[in-house]
Amino acid sequence: MSRKKGKELPVIEDIEITGIAAEGNSITRHNDKVVFIPYGAPGDIVDVKIDRRRSSYSEGHIVNIKKPSPLRVTPFCVHFGTCGGCKWQHLPYSYQLEFKRQQVVDALTRIAKIPFPEVNPCLPSENQIRYRNKLEYTFSNKKWLTFEQLGSGLEFPDRDGAGFHIPGCFDKVLDIEECHLQEEFGNRLRLFIKDYAKRNGWSFYDLKGQSGFMRTLMIRTLDSGQKMAVMVFGENDKAKIDELMDAVSKEFPEITSLSYVVNLKVNDTITDQDVIPWNGSSPYIEEIMGELKFRIGPKSFYQTNSRQAHRLYATAERMANLKGDELVYDLYTGTGTIANFVANKCKRVIGIEYVPEAIEDARINSSINKIDNTEFFAGDMKDVLTDEFIARHGRPDVMIVDPPRAGMHADVVKVIKNTKPKRIVYVSCNPATQARDLADLYELYDIVEVQPVDMFPHTHHVENVVALTLRG
Repeated sequence: MSRKKGKELPVIEDIEITGIAAEGNSITRHNDKVVFIPYGAPGDIVDVKIDRRRSSYSEGHIVNIKKPSPLRVTPFCVHFGTCGGCKWQHLPYSYQLEFKRQQVVDALTRIAKIPFPEVNPCLPSENQIRYRNKLEYTFSNKKWLTFEQLGSGLEFPDRDGAGFHIPGCFDKVLDIEECHLQEEFGNRLRLFIKDYAKRNGWSFYDLKGQSGFMRTLMIRTLDSGQKMAVMVFGENDKAKIDELMDAVSKEFPEITSLSYVVNLKVNDTITDQDVIPWNGSSPYIEEIMGELKFRIGPKSFYQTNSRQAHRLYATAERMANLKGDELVYDLYTGTGTIANFVANKCKRVIGIEYVPEAIEDARINSSINKIDNTEFFAGDMKDVLTDEFIARHGRPDVMIVDPPRAGMHADVVKVIKNTKPKRIVYVSCNPATQARDLADLYELYDIVEVQPVDMFPHTHHVENVVALTLRG
C-alpha cells in the first residue's frame, strides 16, 4: 500500500519576528506556539512557510519580507541564506554582542539557578570578517542547487563543486565562489585547485558512493604570515597527486607547509592518517601570540580566531589572579596554549588532555618557548584526574578548565570539589553545559566574574569565562 501524502503545511502571513532564539534562529509565536525561523530579524513583518510541526513548537522559513526590520543590514556574502554559516550577517554587530551576552545570562538564570554578578559586556572580535585561521573545504560531485537554479528550468549536468556541506544534507556541498571567513589567499588556492582538477577531468568525491579522487582541502593562514595547505585525496593515484602538488607549489610559493593525505576511509578525519609533506616542505607552521610561539601541525588543535584567542587567554590569566608561587592545573589543556600562556606567572603548571598528539604539541610548545615549569599528561580526564594523581603531583592553588561542548564529567567535578583549589577559571564554548557544572560547583564556590568573548562573529556561538572562588 502506498504511503498517504502528508497534509500541506500552511503559510502564515504578516507575522512579526519578535526575537532571536537558540542556534541562531529568529523566533515568533503563532496560535500560542513558538515558531523558529532562520535569517529573520526582530521587527521583520514576514510571510512564513511552516516546514515542520511539533507538539510545542514549529519550524519554518521566510518566503516574503513584507516590511524589513530597522535592525536589518545588508549581508556581505553572496552565499548568505544558503551556506548555513554566518547566519547573523543581516544583524548589526553591536546587536549580536548583546544577544551573546544575553545567552550567558539566560543559561546562568535558567540552568545554573545560582547567584552571579552582573555579566560583563561581550568582548568584541577585532575582525568581524576574515578572522578564521583555518577552513576545510569538501570536493563533491553533487553540488547543491539553489531554489533559483531549480526553478530556472535549466539543466545542470556539471555538479562538481568545492565548498561547505549544506546543513542537514551530508552528501551535498555548496560550491563557494568567495568565503569571507579567511584571508583572500584561501579563496585563490581553493579556486585554483578546483579549476586545475576540472581541466584535467579528475573525479570529485561522491559522498554517498565513497569514491573519487578530489576529497578535501584544509587551509591555515596565520597572523605570523605563515600558511599551511593539506590536500586530501580519495584515491592513491601517485601520478595525479604529484602533478597537482607540484602545480600548487609553483603557483603559491608563499605556502610554508604543503602536505597531502591519501584517505581511503569512510569518514573525512585525518587524525589516524599519514600526512606526507611535499618535497621537503615544513611539517608545521608557527603562530605568534604575545611573546610566545605556538607550533601548529596538520592535526593540531588551535583556536581558529588567533587575535581573539589572545584576548580569551589574557582574560583567563587575569581571572586566575596569579602571584607567582601557585601550582596551576590546566584541565583539557589541548596543545598547552593556556598552560604555556600562564606559565611565567606561576610556580608550576600541570596540563591534562585526552589526545596524546595534542600533549606532544604542548610539550613542544613549552620547549620552543624555553618554558621549563610545565608538565603534561595524556588520558581521559575522569581517569587521570584522581585523588591519587593530586596526592602525587600536588594540590593546585588554581584550576583552569576548558572542556569540550559537553562540559565536565561528573567524576571530574567531584574530584575538583574534593581538591578545593582556591580559585577556578572555567572557560567554555557552551554556556548551557557550563551553567550545569557551575550549579554543581556552587556547593563550595561563588562566582565572582563572568566575561563572554566573541570568537565567531555573525554566528550565535559565544565563549564564556567564569571566575570562581572557594567559599569561606
